[in-house]
Amino acid sequence: MALFDKKPIALLLAQAEEDGELSLRRGLGAFQLTTLGVGAIIGAGIFVITGQAAALHAGPAIALSFVVAGVVCALAALCYAELASMIPVSGSAYTYAYATLGQLVAWVIAWDLMAEYLFAAAAVSVGWSGYFVGLMGDFGVHLPALLTQAPFAAGEGHALVATGALINLPAVAVVALIAFVLILGVGQSAAFNAAIVCLKVAVVILVIVFGFLYAQPENWVPFIPPVETDPATGVSRYGVPGIFAAAGVIFFAYLGFDTVSTAAQEARDPQRTIPIGILASLAVCTVLYILMCLAMTGMAPFRLLNVPAPVYAAVDHVGPRLAWLKPVVTATATVGLGSTLLALLYGQSRIFYAMARDGLLPPIFARVHATRRTPWIGTIITAIVAATFGGLFPIGILGELVSVGTLLAFALICAGVIYLRIKHPDLKRGFKTPLWQATAPLGILTCAYLICQLPAVTFVRLLVWMAIGLVVYFAYAYRHAHNGVLSGGVALAPRDGA
Repeated sequence: MALFDKKPIALLLAQAEEDGELSLRRGLGAFQLTTLGVGAIIGAGIFVITGQAAALHAGPAIALSFVVAGVVCALAALCYAELASMIPVSGSAYTYAYATLGQLVAWVIAWDLMAEYLFAAAAVSVGWSGYFVGLMGDFGVHLPALLTQAPFAAGEGHALVATGALINLPAVAVVALIAFVLILGVGQSAAFNAAIVCLKVAVVILVIVFGFLYAQPENWVPFIPPVETDPATGVSRYGVPGIFAAAGVIFFAYLGFDTVSTAAQEARDPQRTIPIGILASLAVCTVLYILMCLAMTGMAPFRLLNVPAPVYAAVDHVGPRLAWLKPVVTATATVGLGSTLLALLYGQSRIFYAMARDGLLPPIFARVHATRRTPWIGTIITAIVAATFGGLFPIGILGELVSVGTLLAFALICAGVIYLRIKHPDLKRGFKTPLWQATAPLGILTCAYLICQLPAVTFVRLLVWMAIGLVVYFAYAYRHAHNGVLSGGVALAPRDGA
């Protein structure tokens, strides 16, 4: 099989329609898919990353950063929606790339998606740990830093330095718990997720309403802080450049709408419901993010928000008038970040499932539980890796890696739409990207621009990760790849000479 062989779309569609005791169960409608996306998006981004990006990069203008990031996401989301309506198969951008750009590009984007989902899940678990420790503190239980902080932190020049802690144990524990919920089945997971999402959105709206009621207008002045040099690093921040730098960092906060596309093989009427889930979840969350940024920076000076729980810090700054809201925020963030983690672990396990079906990963990743009909071994492996990173590293480093991975994946999705529109204009599309001649190229360019705004060390880490991926590809994936499907849970024979 050549490096750039493409997987026939007809075969992908046949896989989507296959049934059997070891196939995935279709049980998700438009509402469940939308809540899956909202659950993934409204998480560590709004409860953690937003405050840190405001304090370090944009100030109150962090709201404009979300506008910028939201526009870039919208361009990518329109392309995602078109491809998802054409190829309603698990695997998200990996599957679309295999059908449009070839096997090697599909592997690169799949390896990139691993960084995106696994590091995001790890980052969310770290955010969850911070709120959980705060919640326990509200009840008079003070957990030791030795077991609740990462052993490594970003020092000068983003180099890793030891903190003296052993492991972030709550981060590891919550990953294990969510993995167990996922293994129980997609129906149970969707119901659990929908309930948490409704609670989480309700409290976000509550913070927005009371945030505006108690906002101090002077906290928004100047809305775009003048450019200054960070005395610790010598790097410039704030001003208009700070808005775009923050947009690159907070792109992590938008990770989630593409999780919807990983559920294609478990969705009812996926050609219709997947585009609805993608676009609806993105629209809802963009509005909430912008309003939440304004509320937080209105309640407290932006420089005070560089803490593990910035929403709590903003509410606490108001004083006794909102004392009742602090435990509500802490409890909701603690529970709500669980739905984000669920969506991320769900998405990664389904990508592993799709790759194993194509022979790019060992067949064990595609093994489906006989009664639960979930890829349970892939879910366990996903959880182990995410828990390891979450237990060892801080959210800042993980968030930057997720952002660069997400942006790269989105750019490749936009390229896939251009390729299919030119090479296969007559393929059936349940949803068509409007003005694709402008939308898709702009999506590529804007993603590339935001990638360039990230710290240089992020690229080094990405290159190391990609180099590891290419070694794995040529050592295993290339020799075992096939365009067959699984039969009875066993991969069809790999290509000759494997």
